[in-house]
Amino acid sequence: MFSVLFEEAPDGQRYIDWLISGLQWTVALAFFGWCIAFVIGVAVGAGRTSPSRAIAIPCRFYTEFFRNIPVLIQMFLWYFVVPEFLPFGLGDAIKQMPPPWGAFWPALICLSLYTSARVSEQVRAGIEALPKGQREAANALSLSTWKTYRYVLIPQALRLIVPSLTSEVMGIYKNTSVALTIGLLELTAQARQISEATFQTFGAFASATLIYLALALVTFLFMTAVEHAVRIPGQEPATGRKRPRKLALAQEPKP
Repeated sequence: MFSVLFEEAPDGQRYIDWLISGLQWTVALAFFGWCIAFVIGVAVGAGRTSPSRAIAIPCRFYTEFFRNIPVLIQMFLWYFVVPEFLPFGLGDAIKQMPPPWGAFWPALICLSLYTSARVSEQVRAGIEALPKGQREAANALSLSTWKTYRYVLIPQALRLIVPSLTSEVMGIYKNTSVALTIGLLELTAQARQISEATFQTFGAFASATLIYLALALVTFLFMTAVEHAVRIPGQEPATGRKRPRKLALAQEPKP
C-alpha cells in the first residue's frame, strides 16, 4: 500500500520526498502560527478582563470577529482581498511574491489570528476562574494593574488552562490543511498531488493520516509533560483508581 511512496515522481524525486516537503511546510505553519497566536491570545484574553471598558470592548470585538468567521473565508480574505486594499506598491509586492511564500504568509497571518481569538477565550476563562482574593491581594500590595496581570493573574490562569490549550495546539495542525486552497503545498496538498499522479488514493491519504496522527501524539505527549510541570499543587485531577486493599489496610491507623 505504501510502496507508491518510494516510486519515482515526474520531477525525478520520490513521492515520499513530496510528503516530507509538505510535512515541513505544515510544521512551519503550525509552529510559527501558534507562537504568534499565543502572544496575541494572552494579550487579548487579559484585555477582555480589564476593568477599563476602553480596553475590554475592542478585545471582545477582536475575539468575536476572528473566532466566528470560518477559517476558509478568512484564508481567502487574506490571500485575495486584503492585498487589493493595501497601498499600490505594497499590494503588488505581496501578489508578486514567488511561491510558496506568496501563499505561506497569508496562511500564517490567517491561522495566527484565528487561533489567537480562540486562545484569548481560554485565557479569559482562566483569569475569571481565579478567586477574587487574588486580585484583592494584589491591590493590597499596591501593585499596579499591569503588575497584577503580569505577576499574579496571567501566570496562574495559564497554568489552569494548559489542558484546553492542548486542543488548540492540535487544532492548528489540522487547520493548516486549509492552506491548500490558496496553493500552499502542505501535507494534505502533497497527498492530493500524489493521488492525482499515481491514482493510489488510499496509499497517499493513508500516509498523510498516519503523519497527522504522529504529530498529534507528539503534541499530546509534550503538552502532558508541560501540564505536569506547571500544575498547581492541590489541583491534581482525581484518577478514580481504588487503592489496593492490602495497601489501604496498611495505611489505616492502628488502635
